[in-house]
Amino acid sequence: MSSAPSAQGPLVVGVDTSTQSTKALVVDAATGQVVASGQAPHRVTTGEGRESDPQEWWEALCAALRQCGPLAREASAVSVGGQQHGLVTLGKDGKPVRPALLWNDVRSAPQARSLLERLGGPKEWADRVGSVPGPSFTVTKWAWLAEHEPDTARATAAVRLPHDYLTERLTGLGTTDRGDVSGTGWWASASETYDEEILGMVGLDPALLPRVARPGEVVGTVRGGAELPFSKGTLVAPGTGDNAAAAMGLGLRPGTPVLSLGTSGTVYAVSERRPADPTGTVAGFADARGAWLPLACTLNCTLAVDRVATLLRLDREEVAPGGTVTLLPFLDGERTPDLPHATGMLHGLRHDTTPGQLLQAAYDGAVHSLLGALDLVLDTDADADRSSPLLLIGGGARGAAWQHTVRRLSGRAVQVPQAQELVALGAAAQAAGILTGEDPSAIARRWGTAQGPVLDPVERDEATLSRISGVLSDAAPLMDRAPHGE
Repeated sequence: MSSAPSAQGPLVVGVDTSTQSTKALVVDAATGQVVASGQAPHRVTTGEGRESDPQEWWEALCAALRQCGPLAREASAVSVGGQQHGLVTLGKDGKPVRPALLWNDVRSAPQARSLLERLGGPKEWADRVGSVPGPSFTVTKWAWLAEHEPDTARATAAVRLPHDYLTERLTGLGTTDRGDVSGTGWWASASETYDEEILGMVGLDPALLPRVARPGEVVGTVRGGAELPFSKGTLVAPGTGDNAAAAMGLGLRPGTPVLSLGTSGTVYAVSERRPADPTGTVAGFADARGAWLPLACTLNCTLAVDRVATLLRLDREEVAPGGTVTLLPFLDGERTPDLPHATGMLHGLRHDTTPGQLLQAAYDGAVHSLLGALDLVLDTDADADRSSPLLLIGGGARGAAWQHTVRRLSGRAVQVPQAQELVALGAAAQAAGILTGEDPSAIARRWGTAQGPVLDPVERDEATLSRISGVLSDAAPLMDRAPHGE
């Protein structure tokens, strides 16, 4: 817990419910100063199926808010940012009928391929939904559930995303927002409505879905209850998905590229134009403010590289230059490139290869995928600025090895915002916006959240980029083979 003695303006709470934990910040809406904070973990199953009990998210939120002390009770508004794509199925009693299927659960890859064909191919999906569904998308998870657990599907009375679930626990009302719902695969970005043909294809009644709130709308007030340290009647903002929340937390202007280093790696930029990439690599998400957030994601980032470091018995910073080894760290399958059945692959090992070079190769493989995704995001956005520094955020952003690898393989300057917990800060900015009527991104810019050191560019390492691209091209058919038994 951290705290500060005084605040100039009303207090707001921003929440980040991520894959591994839930964080809460109490923020001074006038200055952006974090006056209290708390965090509590939740569990995720391992293996091909990744699941969490939504009740643990709620318990973690309550624990994080208790850590914030009495200042949470003084908050005037709250907003929840959350991990995207997760499928939460609730029964008639409002309780989960099974654990939530998370974004990185790739069991629905066969359903994703089937849905792609049934609607008429990737271009039709991109035109209607803005994105081509992969196994991370919620629509494929529902299709998997209906096929493999039909009794569970029939017992489901409400379908929610992770942030929707927590918002509903606060207000008692089923709502979502355009930023998070744009990652489901059943919300048509062209019309900004639920697509009833797609819902019919997967047998999902639209009556089970939450209302999509407008940007800046007050979706409800906190219900009374002893477990939450909020005052009854505290205003609740729509909330949004984690990437849209981080974009608000940075005060992001159109065209500025962001590279987020977390459990997954994510690249995005705000755009005034609705994106539609028929290759499916760039997701045409909405942002939480009324614009768009073309985004590409890799499944393997900090967690995968840390795992390689652990196997080598090295600290994550103990990298070494040189060598010709290539390591594709696709330990969880991969989304960009689209190789859901992939495992990690090592190529070019020699007698003189050192453990540090192996670890550097893991960083190189992860960053190669991210930069390839970033090029595609920028190709979809006419506003993109290809000369400005990359904004580097997420858990890996302060790591020297991550910073150096991004600079070396991108050839671009890198800016590392000093503000941490950008998802929770973005949610806090949204909560502040419903008090003042301001654009949350303008609030975040006033708070100065994106300020931080700029690291100068270095010469781009074309040889390493070319070597990784060649190995990936040659190895992709092998890595895309389905496991035996499928």
